[in-house]
Amino acid sequence: MINGSVDRSKEVIGLPAEMGLFQHLILKDDRIDAEAKGFGEMLIPFAFEETLCRDVGAGLVPPSLHLWSHSGGVVLGLRDSKLPYAAQAMAKLEQRGIRTAVRHSGGAAVPLDDGIVNVSLVLPKGRGKLDFHDDFRLLASLITEAVAMSHPQAAAQIEAGEIVGSYCPGDFDLAIGGRKFCGIAQRRQNNAYFVHAFVVVSGSGQERGELIHKFYEQASGGDSALSYPRVRPETIAGLGELGGPNATEVFAEGIRQALAHRGVVLKSSDRLQQETGYFLDYEDPRVLDAARVLHERYAQG
Repeated sequence: MINGSVDRSKEVIGLPAEMGLFQHLILKDDRIDAEAKGFGEMLIPFAFEETLCRDVGAGLVPPSLHLWSHSGGVVLGLRDSKLPYAAQAMAKLEQRGIRTAVRHSGGAAVPLDDGIVNVSLVLPKGRGKLDFHDDFRLLASLITEAVAMSHPQAAAQIEAGEIVGSYCPGDFDLAIGGRKFCGIAQRRQNNAYFVHAFVVVSGSGQERGELIHKFYEQASGGDSALSYPRVRPETIAGLGELGGPNATEVFAEGIRQALAHRGVVLKSSDRLQQETGYFLDYEDPRVLDAARVLHERYAQG
C-alpha cells in the first residue's frame, strides 16, 4: 500500500533534500546468499530501476539512490547483440558460468561482478530539463567526492573524458592516470529518469577488459569492418589498483557520505515503508514482470 505523495518543493545543490535509499549490494562472504535472493538474475536490477523510476515519476516515492552489485555476468548493449556471432559468444560465456543479458538502455558490453558497484540516481523530470550532461556531471562529481571520503589523494587525480580502448567508452568516463574505472549512462521515461554509473572498485580491471575483448573477438568473427568497441584491456583498472578504495562497503559508504555532505537526507527502504507504506524489492511481482518483459523484448537483440 502507498500513502500520500512526495513533496518536491526543496532541493539541495541540484538534488532533492530527501531521497530514498535502496541497496542491493553483495558484500564479503554473501555471494551464496545473494544468489538465493535472486541477485544472480541479470535483468532484475534493471527491471527494479524501471519500476522504481515509474514510481518516482508518479510521485509515489521520493527521488532515490540505488546502490547494487551482481554476482557475475556480462550485460550487452543492443548494438552488441546484433553482431553476427553474438549468440554464440554469449553461449560460451554462459558455459563458463558467466551470465549474460541484453540491456535496454543502450551503451556497450560491460562486466558485472561483486567488485563493481552500480550507482543510480532516480529523479523526476523537471520542466524544461534538456541537458543530460548536467546529470552526468552531477554523478561524476558525487563519485569523485565518494572516493575523497576515504582516499583524497586518489580523488584529486580523477579526470573525466572518453578513454579510447576501454569497454563501453563515453564522454564521461572517469579515470586516473588514463585508466578507466567508471562509465556513466542515462535512461529516460515520460516523467522520470535515472543516471547510472558502474564503478570498478576491487579486483583486476585488466582481467575484466580481457573478458570483454574476447567477447567482441568472438561475436564479430574477427570482421574488422564491423562497428564495435576495440577494447584494450590495459585501459581498465579498479579503484583499488589506482590508489582508491578497494572494498565495496567503503565506496558505498563514501557515496552515502557525499550525499549527506551536500545536505541530502537519505531514507532507507525500511524507513520509507514505515512512513509511507511504499515498498519495492527484487522479489516484488511488478519487478519480476518487468524483468520478464525486458527479457522477451531484448533477449534476441
